[in-house]
Amino acid sequence: MRKPPLPPQLSEIMRSRSHEVPAAMEGGSYWEIVRQVDQRYSPWSKVRYLARAEGLDPELLWALVKLSRNSSYRFLPLRGAGDTYLKFNLPATIQRELMHIDQQLAGRVTVDDQHVIREGDQERFIVNALREEAIASSMLEGAATTRRDAKEMLRRGRKPRTHGERMVLNNYLAISHIREHRNVELTPEFLLDIQSMLTTGTLENVDECGRLRTPDDKISVVDPYGQVLHTPPDAAELPERLNTLCEFANHRSDGDQFIHPVIRACILHFQIGFDHPFCDGNGRTARAVFYWSMLREGYWLFEYLPISRLIYSGPSKYGMAYLYTETDEFDVTYFLSYKAWIIAMAREQLREHISRKQQKMAHARQQFGADGRLNHRQRELLRRFARHDALVVTIQDHQGWHNVAYGTARSDLSQLAEWGYLVKAQVGNRFDYMRGSKLEHPA
Repeated sequence: MRKPPLPPQLSEIMRSRSHEVPAAMEGGSYWEIVRQVDQRYSPWSKVRYLARAEGLDPELLWALVKLSRNSSYRFLPLRGAGDTYLKFNLPATIQRELMHIDQQLAGRVTVDDQHVIREGDQERFIVNALREEAIASSMLEGAATTRRDAKEMLRRGRKPRTHGERMVLNNYLAISHIREHRNVELTPEFLLDIQSMLTTGTLENVDECGRLRTPDDKISVVDPYGQVLHTPPDAAELPERLNTLCEFANHRSDGDQFIHPVIRACILHFQIGFDHPFCDGNGRTARAVFYWSMLREGYWLFEYLPISRLIYSGPSKYGMAYLYTETDEFDVTYFLSYKAWIIAMAREQLREHISRKQQKMAHARQQFGADGRLNHRQRELLRRFARHDALVVTIQDHQGWHNVAYGTARSDLSQLAEWGYLVKAQVGNRFDYMRGSKLEHPA
């Protein structure tokens, strides 16, 4: 990932080419491209290529783009570098996503216009998303583990065996804490608590856990080649910056202006990442606070969206959203556009996930009902597998769930493996049972 080129300053273009800008403003060809650029909210690096492809002057096109954006900016009480305040626009793409979020993520989950998922089914269908978020958020920060091992650790409640698993467990505990404290106000102390939960037992320097960075901590964000991508504000500014951040999060600095809750949550995410208030755990803390803000505003389904997993699948776009904002006078619309795109994908994945689950469970119920060999314990177990794709069961698990003798539990599972519902794998001294061909491909 490379730093994007700095865009030319509007004031400089207007000073050096003042006689050309009015002529470009009167030309219809320029304004047509300006509309396209604003719809996508393209940065300078893309605008200049688009201008050349259309046979237009890049600087003149950029001047018209900035004039258009300047007329509708909204300014925030949060600062970027120095005394430059964050500002944003709301292009149609973001407004459209805000409408979908309001319609779909603050109430019921629907697969289509006709079929509404019953409230009792929602938790059963998407409970694994909380674990997925903890795993992906950790892997985004470099946790070395597999999703299978991490999910197995969380499901069984065993202690972490590796540094990566410890990061996953910390994320899971922090997100669970946020769910329980969604109605509290954000304070610097609450932020420190979250960072402490996220980093406990994972840092080389244990004194960096639960405290702000100091002027002695030389912190910067670099790419794999050593290029500095971001140098955070001076540590001496952090107390003031965090107080302002918390006032914004708690709606104390709004005045008469309305800021959509999703926009507020995304801006909190950006600001914590930019301020980098801690020596480590800044990205995880920023994403956790985003979730806190969304849940506090009543968007309860956000705790089930795979936000971090989608960021993890394309981390360069995440980083570029920050860099575009920093290099273009702290226009945070670039970051808002990125988050809107991520949320839109997450919404669609959730809808598809629920639809697939419904189909699998319908197939499973039909098949289980037709197989007279199955007893009631086996039917209940197969329903568990239909609900949870990655489920792994031991004889002891089945024995405990149904309060039966070990031999009975072993017989139940052995029969299911013999009939193709499950497959058996030996792990040390125990046997694990997982989905078999009949569950993967129901008849």
